[in-house]
Amino acid sequence: MTDDASISVGIVGTSWWVDAMYLPALAAHPHARVAAICGRTAETTRQMADRWQIPRTYAEYSALLDDDDLDAVIVATRNDSHYPITMRALEAGKHVLCEKPLALRYAQARQMAEFADQQGVKHMVPFTYRYMPTTRYLKELIEGGYIGRPYHLNLRYYTGYGRDGRYLWRFDTDRAGSGAVGDIGSHFLHLAEWFFGPITALTCQLGRMVPRAPLDPEGAPYQQADDTALLLLVFANGAHGVIHVSTVAYEDTPFGQTHHMELHGSGGTLYSVTDWDRVQRVSGAREGEGAVRELPIPDHLWGGARRDTVHNTYRDVFRTQDWMTRAFITAIAEDRPLSPSFHEGARVQRLIEAAVMSDRSQARVAVESIV
Repeated sequence: MTDDASISVGIVGTSWWVDAMYLPALAAHPHARVAAICGRTAETTRQMADRWQIPRTYAEYSALLDDDDLDAVIVATRNDSHYPITMRALEAGKHVLCEKPLALRYAQARQMAEFADQQGVKHMVPFTYRYMPTTRYLKELIEGGYIGRPYHLNLRYYTGYGRDGRYLWRFDTDRAGSGAVGDIGSHFLHLAEWFFGPITALTCQLGRMVPRAPLDPEGAPYQQADDTALLLLVFANGAHGVIHVSTVAYEDTPFGQTHHMELHGSGGTLYSVTDWDRVQRVSGAREGEGAVRELPIPDHLWGGARRDTVHNTYRDVFRTQDWMTRAFITAIAEDRPLSPSFHEGARVQRLIEAAVMSDRSQARVAVESIV
C-alpha cells in the first residue's frame, strides 16, 4: 500500500449512528475518503453531506451502488433492507460492511456470506461490544486459562428503549425480523461463541411485556416482535450458558443500559460489569488465590482510549483505533483478514432463527437443524 492509497466509501443510511460512529471513524482514517451518501430524506441527506463534506448524495441506493468511483459500501439501514442492498453492492464488486443483524433469515445471511466470498471482497458485521477493553480482556483471560475448562456463562444486557409503547420498527417483525433477541441479543450470541465456542443447541423464551401501538406509521397492523428474550445454551465443549436480554428494563444510567457477564470454569470465575456511565470493570477469582478481586485492564487493551466514562472509551475505541469501521478500511487497503465477517454474522443469524423456532415450539432446537 502506498502512502497516498485511498479507499473511496459510500454510505447507505443517515441515522444518528452513521453520524456518531461511522463518519467520525472514516474521517480520522488516513486512507478513507467518504465520496457518497444515500438517504430516504433529501434534506437530512444534504445536511449530513454538508456537515461531513461528502461530495455526492443519492436518493436511491441503486444509484449509489452504480457509482464506479466507490470501492466500499457501508450498509447502515433498517434490517429488512440489508439483504437487497448488500447483494446489489456485492454484484457491483464493492467491499461491504453491513450492520447487524445481517439479514431477516439465516438463508439470506448465508447467501450473502457465500456471494461475498465468490466476489473476492472484504466483508464485515460490526458486533461493537466485542471491541471494548473489558470484553477483549475477558477473551484474553479465558484464552490464557484463567477459568480453566469452561463450565457456564451468564450474559445479561439490560436496556430500556422498549419501555415506551409507541411504534418502533425494531418491534415490527416484517421490518426487523425479530425483536430483542435479534437486535441486542445478536451482540451477546456472538460474544457467547467468541468466549466459549460453538453453540450446538438452545432453548428460548421470548416475551412481549409492553403493550404497543397496534398500527404502524402508515396505519397498518403489524406483527409485534419480542421485547425480552431468555436463552439457555449448550456449547460443543459441554458448557452451558444463559443469555438474558431486555429492552424494557429500567436502568438509571445516562445511556439507560447495563451489561453483566459471568464466566465459570474448572479453575476459576470471571465477572464483568459495565454501567455505561463510569463503571467498566473486570474481576475474578482463581482456585487457590483467594476471594474475588478486581483485575485491572492492561494498558495495551485501552490503547490510549479515555477511561473517565464508558462513552468516551467507546468513542475513542471506534473513532481513533483500528477496530470496526477503521479495521474495515485497513483490511481493504492492506489486504488483511477481517473479523467478524459475514460468515460470523450468518452464524448469529442461525442462532437467532433457532431461538425464534424454540419459542414457537416450546422445545430445545439443535442449531444445525436451521438450514
